[in-house]
Amino acid sequence: MTRQLTLANLIRFLAAWTILSTLFVLFIAIFGMGPNSRAVIFMGAGLVLFWVILGGILMWRSRDRVRDFVLGIRFPWTGKFIIFCTLLALTEEAVTVSMTNLAPLFGVPVGAAYITASANYLDVVALHSVVVFVPMFIAWAWMLARWDFSATEVFLLFGLTGFLAEASFAGTFNLAQTPFWIFVYGLMVWLPAASIPPRDKAKRPKWWAYPLAVILPFAFAVPVAVIVGLLHSVKIHFPPILPNS
Repeated sequence: MTRQLTLANLIRFLAAWTILSTLFVLFIAIFGMGPNSRAVIFMGAGLVLFWVILGGILMWRSRDRVRDFVLGIRFPWTGKFIIFCTLLALTEEAVTVSMTNLAPLFGVPVGAAYITASANYLDVVALHSVVVFVPMFIAWAWMLARWDFSATEVFLLFGLTGFLAEASFAGTFNLAQTPFWIFVYGLMVWLPAASIPPRDKAKRPKWWAYPLAVILPFAFAVPVAVIVGLLHSVKIHFPPILPNS
Protein backbone atom coordinates (compact mmCIF):
# COMPACT_ATOMS: atom_id res chain seq x y z
CA MET A 1 0.00 0.00 0.00
CA THR A 2 2.82 2.40 0.90
CA ARG A 3 4.51 1.66 -2.42
CA GLN A 4 1.31 2.40 -4.34
CA LEU A 5 0.83 5.66 -2.44
CA THR A 6 4.39 6.66 -3.30
CA LEU A 7 3.82 5.89 -6.98
CA ALA A 8 0.51 7.77 -6.89
CA ASN A 9 2.28 10.82 -5.45
CA LEU A 10 4.92 10.55 -8.17
CA ILE A 11 2.22 10.54 -10.84
CA ARG A 12 0.56 13.57 -9.23
CA PHE A 13 3.90 15.37 -9.37
CA LEU A 14 4.39 14.40 -13.02
CA ALA A 15 0.87 15.58 -13.84
CA ALA A 16 1.41 18.92 -12.11
CA TRP A 17 4.75 19.36 -13.90
CA THR A 18 3.19 18.56 -17.27
CA ILE A 19 0.33 21.01 -16.85
CA LEU A 20 2.36 23.85 -15.33
CA SER A 21 5.23 23.50 -17.81
CA THR A 22 2.73 23.48 -20.68
CA LEU A 23 1.18 26.71 -19.41
CA PHE A 24 4.64 28.26 -18.98
CA VAL A 25 5.74 27.32 -22.50
CA LEU A 26 2.41 28.55 -23.88
CA PHE A 27 3.03 31.93 -22.25
CA ILE A 28 6.48 32.12 -23.83
CA ALA A 29 5.10 31.01 -27.20
CA ILE A 30 2.38 33.65 -27.25
CA PHE A 31 4.70 36.54 -26.47
CA GLY A 32 8.12 35.48 -27.71
CA MET A 33 8.03 32.93 -30.56
CA GLY A 34 7.63 33.06 -34.31
CA PRO A 35 4.36 31.85 -35.86
CA ASN A 36 5.54 28.34 -36.79
CA SER A 37 7.18 27.63 -33.45
CA ARG A 38 4.16 29.07 -31.65
CA ALA A 39 1.83 26.83 -33.65
CA VAL A 40 3.86 23.75 -32.65
CA ILE A 41 3.49 24.72 -29.00
CA PHE A 42 -0.27 25.17 -29.46
CA MET A 43 -0.45 21.71 -31.02
CA GLY A 44 1.46 20.19 -28.12
CA ALA A 45 -0.84 21.97 -25.68
CA GLY A 46 -3.81 20.52 -27.55
CA LEU A 47 -2.34 17.05 -27.08
CA VAL A 48 -1.98 17.72 -23.36
CA LEU A 49 -5.57 18.96 -23.12
CA PHE A 50 -7.34 16.29 -25.16
CA TRP A 51 -5.18 13.21 -24.56
CA VAL A 52 -3.45 13.72 -21.23
CA ILE A 53 -6.03 15.68 -19.24
CA LEU A 54 -9.42 14.79 -20.76
CA GLY A 55 -8.34 11.31 -21.89
CA GLY A 56 -6.62 10.60 -18.61
CA ILE A 57 -9.62 11.70 -16.55
CA LEU A 58 -11.99 9.64 -18.70
CA MET A 59 -9.83 6.53 -18.30
CA TRP A 60 -9.55 7.02 -14.54
CA ARG A 61 -13.27 7.57 -13.99
CA SER A 62 -14.30 4.62 -16.19
CA ARG A 63 -11.55 2.20 -15.12
CA ASP A 64 -13.79 -0.18 -13.13
CA ARG A 65 -16.48 -0.40 -15.82
CA VAL A 66 -13.89 -0.87 -18.54
CA ARG A 67 -12.07 -3.55 -16.55
CA ASP A 68 -15.31 -5.49 -16.00
CA PHE A 69 -16.16 -5.22 -19.68
CA VAL A 70 -12.72 -6.35 -20.86
CA LEU A 71 -12.58 -9.24 -18.39
CA GLY A 72 -15.96 -10.39 -19.68
CA ILE A 73 -14.68 -10.79 -23.24
CA ARG A 74 -13.86 -14.43 -23.94
CA PHE A 75 -10.45 -14.11 -25.52
CA PRO A 76 -6.87 -14.66 -24.27
CA TRP A 77 -5.90 -11.78 -22.00
CA THR A 78 -2.63 -11.23 -23.88
CA GLY A 79 -4.53 -10.66 -27.12
CA LYS A 80 -6.99 -8.32 -25.40
CA PHE A 81 -4.12 -6.37 -23.87
CA ILE A 82 -2.34 -5.90 -27.21
CA ILE A 83 -5.54 -4.93 -29.06
CA PHE A 84 -6.61 -2.53 -26.29
CA CYS A 85 -3.20 -0.82 -26.25
CA THR A 86 -3.27 -0.54 -30.03
CA LEU A 87 -6.73 1.06 -29.99
CA LEU A 88 -5.56 3.62 -27.46
CA ALA A 89 -2.42 4.33 -29.49
CA LEU A 90 -4.60 4.86 -32.56
CA THR A 91 -6.72 7.27 -30.52
CA GLU A 92 -3.68 9.21 -29.33
CA GLU A 93 -2.41 9.49 -32.89
CA ALA A 94 -5.84 10.70 -34.01
CA VAL A 95 -5.36 13.60 -31.60
CA THR A 96 -1.84 14.40 -32.81
CA VAL A 97 -2.74 14.21 -36.51
CA SER A 98 -5.76 16.41 -35.83
CA MET A 99 -3.47 18.97 -34.22
CA THR A 100 -1.19 18.92 -37.27
CA ASN A 101 -4.17 19.47 -39.57
CA LEU A 102 -5.41 22.33 -37.40
CA ALA A 103 -2.33 24.38 -38.30
CA PRO A 104 -4.47 27.07 -40.05
CA LEU A 105 -6.40 27.53 -36.80
CA PHE A 106 -3.07 28.30 -35.14
CA GLY A 107 -2.14 30.84 -37.82
CA VAL A 108 0.09 28.90 -40.24
CA PRO A 109 -0.42 26.65 -43.29
CA VAL A 110 -0.54 22.87 -42.90
CA GLY A 111 3.04 21.64 -43.10
CA ALA A 112 4.61 24.85 -41.84
CA ALA A 113 4.14 23.57 -38.28
CA TYR A 114 3.42 20.00 -37.25
CA ILE A 115 3.76 17.37 -34.52
CA THR A 116 3.39 14.30 -36.73
CA ALA A 117 5.35 12.97 -39.69
CA SER A 118 2.41 13.55 -42.03
CA ALA A 119 -1.03 15.12 -42.18
CA ASN A 120 -2.41 11.77 -43.39
CA TYR A 121 -3.64 9.65 -40.48
CA LEU A 122 -3.21 6.29 -42.22
CA ASP A 123 0.31 7.20 -43.30
CA VAL A 124 1.22 8.16 -39.73
CA VAL A 125 -0.16 5.08 -37.98
CA ALA A 126 0.74 2.50 -40.64
CA LEU A 127 4.17 3.76 -41.69
CA HIS A 128 5.54 5.78 -38.78
CA SER A 129 4.13 5.29 -35.29
CA VAL A 130 1.56 2.67 -34.28
CA VAL A 131 3.07 0.04 -36.57
CA VAL A 132 6.18 0.26 -34.37
CA PHE A 133 4.23 0.52 -31.11
CA VAL A 134 2.48 -2.83 -31.61
CA PRO A 135 5.66 -4.90 -31.12
CA MET A 136 6.26 -2.92 -27.93
CA PHE A 137 2.80 -3.90 -26.69
CA ILE A 138 3.60 -7.51 -27.55
CA ALA A 139 6.76 -7.19 -25.46
CA TRP A 140 4.70 -5.97 -22.53
CA ALA A 141 2.19 -8.81 -22.89
CA TRP A 142 5.15 -11.21 -22.74
CA MET A 143 6.51 -9.51 -19.62
CA LEU A 144 3.15 -9.34 -17.85
CA ALA A 145 2.73 -13.08 -18.34
CA ARG A 146 5.91 -13.53 -16.29
CA TRP A 147 6.02 -10.60 -13.87
CA ASP A 148 3.26 -9.04 -11.83
CA PHE A 149 3.87 -5.39 -12.60
CA SER A 150 1.10 -3.12 -11.34
CA ALA A 151 -0.78 -0.97 -13.85
CA THR A 152 0.90 2.10 -12.34
CA GLU A 153 4.32 0.57 -12.87
CA VAL A 154 3.45 -0.29 -16.47
CA PHE A 155 2.34 3.32 -16.97
CA LEU A 156 5.63 4.72 -15.70
CA LEU A 157 7.92 2.18 -17.36
CA PHE A 158 6.33 2.42 -20.81
CA GLY A 159 6.28 6.17 -20.40
CA LEU A 160 10.05 6.09 -19.93
CA THR A 161 10.35 3.90 -23.02
CA GLY A 162 8.36 6.49 -24.93
CA PHE A 163 10.56 9.31 -23.66
CA LEU A 164 13.70 7.47 -24.79
CA ALA A 165 12.12 6.77 -28.18
CA GLU A 166 11.19 10.41 -28.70
CA ALA A 167 14.59 11.62 -27.48
CA SER A 168 16.29 9.26 -29.91
CA PHE A 169 14.12 10.42 -32.81
CA ALA A 170 14.60 14.12 -31.99
CA GLY A 171 18.32 13.78 -31.28
CA THR A 172 17.94 15.66 -27.99
CA PHE A 173 17.69 14.48 -24.39
CA ASN A 174 15.54 17.05 -22.60
CA LEU A 175 14.73 15.70 -19.12
CA ALA A 176 12.22 18.50 -18.57
CA GLN A 177 9.99 16.82 -21.17
CA THR A 178 10.04 13.45 -19.39
CA PRO A 179 6.72 13.90 -17.52
CA PHE A 180 4.96 14.94 -20.73
CA TRP A 181 6.13 11.85 -22.63
CA ILE A 182 5.42 9.56 -19.69
CA PHE A 183 1.79 10.62 -19.84
CA VAL A 184 1.55 10.50 -23.64
CA TYR A 185 2.88 6.93 -23.79
CA GLY A 186 1.82 5.70 -20.36
CA LEU A 187 -1.85 6.32 -21.09
CA MET A 188 -1.63 3.89 -24.00
CA VAL A 189 -0.97 1.00 -21.62
CA TRP A 190 -2.31 1.93 -18.18
CA LEU A 191 -5.97 1.01 -18.64
CA PRO A 192 -5.17 -2.19 -20.57
CA ALA A 193 -2.75 -3.19 -17.79
CA ALA A 194 -5.45 -2.45 -15.21
CA SER A 195 -7.86 -4.70 -17.13
CA ILE A 196 -5.92 -7.97 -17.14
CA PRO A 197 -6.81 -10.87 -14.82
CA PRO A 198 -4.58 -12.24 -12.04
CA ARG A 199 -1.85 -14.47 -13.46
CA ASP A 200 -0.91 -17.47 -11.32
CA LYS A 201 2.53 -17.82 -12.89
CA ALA A 202 3.39 -14.12 -12.72
CA LYS A 203 5.83 -13.24 -9.94
CA ARG A 204 6.78 -9.94 -8.41
CA PRO A 205 9.57 -8.52 -10.56
CA LYS A 206 13.12 -8.36 -9.27
CA TRP A 207 14.94 -5.03 -9.36
CA TRP A 208 16.58 -5.83 -12.70
CA ALA A 209 13.20 -6.41 -14.35
CA TYR A 210 12.41 -2.69 -14.14
CA PRO A 211 15.25 -1.39 -16.36
CA LEU A 212 14.70 -4.43 -18.58
CA ALA A 213 11.03 -3.45 -18.97
CA VAL A 214 12.10 -0.02 -20.25
CA ILE A 215 14.58 -1.41 -22.79
CA LEU A 216 13.02 -4.70 -23.94
CA PRO A 217 10.22 -3.09 -26.02
CA PHE A 218 12.93 -1.64 -28.27
CA ALA A 219 14.24 -5.14 -29.01
CA PHE A 220 10.77 -6.11 -30.23
CA ALA A 221 10.24 -2.87 -32.17
CA VAL A 222 13.59 -2.45 -33.94
CA PRO A 223 13.10 -5.25 -36.52
CA VAL A 224 9.72 -3.81 -37.48
CA ALA A 225 11.14 -0.28 -37.60
CA VAL A 226 13.93 -1.46 -39.92
CA ILE A 227 11.45 -3.11 -42.29
CA VAL A 228 9.18 -0.06 -42.27
CA GLY A 229 12.18 2.18 -42.91
CA LEU A 230 13.18 0.11 -45.93
CA LEU A 231 9.66 0.16 -47.34
CA HIS A 232 9.01 3.81 -46.52
CA SER A 233 12.21 5.81 -46.14
CA VAL A 234 10.60 9.23 -45.66
CA LYS A 235 10.86 10.13 -41.97
CA ILE A 236 8.91 13.40 -42.16
CA HIS A 237 6.77 14.60 -45.06
CA PHE A 238 7.19 18.29 -44.23
CA PRO A 239 10.11 20.74 -44.49
CA PRO A 240 12.12 21.36 -41.31
CA ILE A 241 10.83 23.96 -38.86
CA LEU A 242 13.55 26.55 -38.40
CA PRO A 243 14.22 27.76 -34.83
CA ASN A 244 11.84 30.55 -33.82
CA SER A 245 10.41 30.71 -37.36
